[in-house]
Amino acid sequence: MNIQRLMILKYKQRYLTHKVVFATHTSTCPEYKKQSNKPGLLKRAEKSGKVRLGFIPDEFFVFFKPITGVTGPYLFGIMLINYLVSKEIYVMEHEYYVGLSVFVIVYYGTKNFGTVVGETLDKEVDNVEKNYNAVRNKEVQHYENIIKEAEDSKWRAHGQKLLIQAKKENVSMQLEAIYRERLMRVYNSVKRRLDYHVKLRRIQNHIHQKWITTWVLDNVLKSITPEFDKKLIDQAISDLAKLSPAGNKK
Repeated sequence: MNIQRLMILKYKQRYLTHKVVFATHTSTCPEYKKQSNKPGLLKRAEKSGKVRLGFIPDEFFVFFKPITGVTGPYLFGIMLINYLVSKEIYVMEHEYYVGLSVFVIVYYGTKNFGTVVGETLDKEVDNVEKNYNAVRNKEVQHYENIIKEAEDSKWRAHGQKLLIQAKKENVSMQLEAIYRERLMRVYNSVKRRLDYHVKLRRIQNHIHQKWITTWVLDNVLKSITPEFDKKLIDQAISDLAKLSPAGNKK
């Protein structure tokens, strides 16, 4: 849909740019050729095209010049008028003279009131052009808003991709946390079992050591005779006597 809208906008802009133009020159006019070499610069002329003899467009003479030369258009006009009059195709009756009177009146009115009427008509034309441009600008603005909305939608779609990626990373982190938690549980369980075996071994060693110590003491006590005990007591008394002050004086 966005591609179709862009194509429609492009077509509308081209149509409004090239079609809605108040052109006052034909394709044979030098001014038209001059402007057609610069695309986008064809605009409504502020004044009408160049004319000769007061009412004949200059394009008429430009068309005949490469074929008949400079005098060709004038001779063509003279011969055409001569042919129409001589063959009585154009009859000079009373309406002809009325036409001459009308022509004089129109010429007089044009010379005296043409400027005022021209300004009024120019204002009307400017209003029409303004209305056309307003419609064009409004439509261009409408399609620009559509393009902007499409860009915003594209940006939001990109944001959704980032959000989905962030959610995936969040899930991965949660899985990693659960994995580490369970790994810690296994570690603690194994540690408790190992600590249990270490304590058990220590207790067993302590019991064995105590048992051996008791056994050794019992056997030593059993091996001491009364004579050896008496001799040991005498030796201890002798040693104490030597350590006393009276013994030191001797």
